[in-house]
Amino acid sequence: MDSHQFASAIDQICEEKGISREKVLETIEVAIAAAYKKDFGHKGQNIRAVFDLATGGVKIFQVKQVLDESMVKTEEEIEAERLAAEAARERGEEIREAREDEAEGEKKVRFNEEKHIMIEDAKKIEKKIKVGEELLIGLESKTDFGRIAAQTAKQVIIQRIREAERETIFEEYKDKEGQVVSGIVQRIERGAVFVDIGKTAGVLFPEEQIQGERYRLGQRLRVLILEVQKEVRGPNIILSRAHSKMLAKLFELEVPEIASGAVQIKAIAREAGSRSKIAVAATEPGVDPIGSCVGQKGTRVQAIINELGGEKIDIIEWNEDIAKFIANALAPAKVLSVETNKEQKVAKVEVPEDQLSLAIGKRGQNVRLAAKLSEWKIDVAGGKVEGGEEEEGEKNNEGVKEHEGEIKTDKKDEGIAEKEEAKPKGKRGRKKKAEA
Repeated sequence: MDSHQFASAIDQICEEKGISREKVLETIEVAIAAAYKKDFGHKGQNIRAVFDLATGGVKIFQVKQVLDESMVKTEEEIEAERLAAEAARERGEEIREAREDEAEGEKKVRFNEEKHIMIEDAKKIEKKIKVGEELLIGLESKTDFGRIAAQTAKQVIIQRIREAERETIFEEYKDKEGQVVSGIVQRIERGAVFVDIGKTAGVLFPEEQIQGERYRLGQRLRVLILEVQKEVRGPNIILSRAHSKMLAKLFELEVPEIASGAVQIKAIAREAGSRSKIAVAATEPGVDPIGSCVGQKGTRVQAIINELGGEKIDIIEWNEDIAKFIANALAPAKVLSVETNKEQKVAKVEVPEDQLSLAIGKRGQNVRLAAKLSEWKIDVAGGKVEGGEEEEGEKNNEGVKEHEGEIKTDKKDEGIAEKEEAKPKGKRGRKKKAEA
């Protein structure tokens, strides 16, 4: 293979694996050095190869560290070290402690001709060399490697490229942590869903799945990259669909005003798969935060509801006045009054008697989400509506919209239907004629 074909092969590896060209060349040099040492080197030698891609030539060097007398252990120190090691073996567990002490405090090395060279001898080869530097001594290049050496080089290349690929994937997805990506369900094992998200697969554990949601092979869905962990076998990417950040990122993708910063998400309270409350505020004058999130005819919020399998979403307008904000957070219930205790962060909320169950919600869900959204403890009590208090309650709930992804029947139509049903009917649904 000529140098042009070799360069093309390297470029192909770089493109397929997403590895830099310098990393691949470094891998090839390490592999050549390993093969050379296998066939022509000696035990303890530090061999380095330099590969020239333009010419296809290889230069082989033996690397030696330059030392002076203060960096080399004396015979007495070596003997004392041997005796200490023998005593440590007899004591068993204390061997590790002796090694730790050596690693922390010992800077001297045992001189090895294959690895080290004294400064006096090093200056005879290279005059400007200094203590602690590496001296490269040229060796005769060889091309007739044996089968075992070639196999060694192959294994080194495969291992190094895999390591480089894992490192590249880790760095790429570490930067995407906290973002929503699209993926395809690859396999399902013991409740965990493995999702192909591009160059690798992430895992969606049962606790990060939306309750009641079912997945099938080949299904495309959006997931949040919750955490990227570095493991020996490659990066471990944990995905989520139940995290509150998933909801925030979906709004950011669907609502341009949130992406640009004109509308800001202040707080989110979510019970995945059931109901969520999201508080938004405008940072620019003239911008309707709730209208921006809802979209024309509810298209924006409906797209998010569909993505989350019909999860109900209440969009609340943020208010610095905690009393007004708590009143908004209890939507769709109307609020008569709110008494706050700032020291204990407790709010006592009064709602009309007929709105009490609505304010509390099914199994306490509505008030629970409102408390989570406001980070205040909320006590709800029923009260009588007198005079204009009902209108006041309506004002407290201004700037609140609830979206459940359901078509609601008009109240007037409901009233008409009730009147029709109340009238007596015959067996075929016809109205009975008045008896003469």
